[in-house]
Amino acid sequence: MSKLGTLGARLHRGEVGYDFVGNRKIWYGISILITITAIVGLAVRGLNMGIDFQGGAVFTTSKSTAVSVAQAETYAEEASGHDAIVQKLGNGSLRIQIAGIDTDKSNQIKDELAKDLKVDSESINADLIGPSWGDQIANKAWQGLGIFLVLVVIYLAIAFEWRMAIAAFVALIHDITITVGIYALVGFEVTPGTVIGLLTILGYSLYDTVVVFDSLKEQTKDITKQTRWTYSDIANRSINSTLVRSINTTVVALLPVAGLLFIGGGVLGAGMLNDISLSLFVGLAAGAYSSIFIATPLVADLKEREPAMKALKRRVLAKRAQAATAGESLDAPVDDERFDDDESEDGDAAPAVVGPRNQPASRNRGRGRPSGKRR
Repeated sequence: MSKLGTLGARLHRGEVGYDFVGNRKIWYGISILITITAIVGLAVRGLNMGIDFQGGAVFTTSKSTAVSVAQAETYAEEASGHDAIVQKLGNGSLRIQIAGIDTDKSNQIKDELAKDLKVDSESINADLIGPSWGDQIANKAWQGLGIFLVLVVIYLAIAFEWRMAIAAFVALIHDITITVGIYALVGFEVTPGTVIGLLTILGYSLYDTVVVFDSLKEQTKDITKQTRWTYSDIANRSINSTLVRSINTTVVALLPVAGLLFIGGGVLGAGMLNDISLSLFVGLAAGAYSSIFIATPLVADLKEREPAMKALKRRVLAKRAQAATAGESLDAPVDDERFDDDESEDGDAAPAVVGPRNQPASRNRGRGRPSGKRR
């Protein structure tokens, strides 16, 4: 068994672990700092909205041309007065995208481009997108995102409880804000592919969160019938028991996305891959972080406010103080048999058993057995 597999097994059994919940204020502070940076970047730089959202025109040459991409960008910006994005296609032709222009001037821009590129005007294909169409696309994107979040909250509230639904919602907003802020800081173009990437990474984020929540729900059944573990203790164990699984799935998902972003978009220059690959890369990383460091610690914070959980915490702390005074230890791994051994007949919490149990000798052992050596 590999070292990682051995570590995962020990984490699952509770033999080792990191106190994620106990250090939650550190994670909250880091997330707040990153979120504020993203919001500032979004407010200062804004999003570089693509042509699908703000309207414009896309000119594509039907024949290859010797003009470089940089020179074509200069020609397009001079002809339109707006920033242009130029991509060289596989057959050597050029795709010139100019956002925010008046579609009535498209023919004039097309003629000027044909003159600068030294091609026939009829060989340039123009696709026009009006600003009203861009507004419709943007509104539909926001509506889709809002419906998605509402359905997620309703499902989690039914499948788990409202506190977990709130924590998952906060984690999703955290992931969206960071991803959108990174887009603003980097300056990548926002396209429909970006929206698809956002919805995709929200699904990945929910997957990791639901895995931890399911483990937490299973391990906290009858939690008030024992005096050994608080809700935060079990929440921390749930994170540790699924930690290796979350890391493995995230790394496996990030590897191909990193190939699209850094090799496809960066090395090979396929700029059209940047819009979706950046949202996937940032969102997957943020989703894995939020499911471990934000969602579950937040659930523990909300649950610890309940009167029953407060009473349980007082009993657990009193039990630990008593054990510490007696020189005993309560650091044994959590028993997978739930909490049945600590449940008393009247339903109250019975003292937790500390240390190994000694089986009592049977009173009838040896009775009726003939004395002497066996033959």
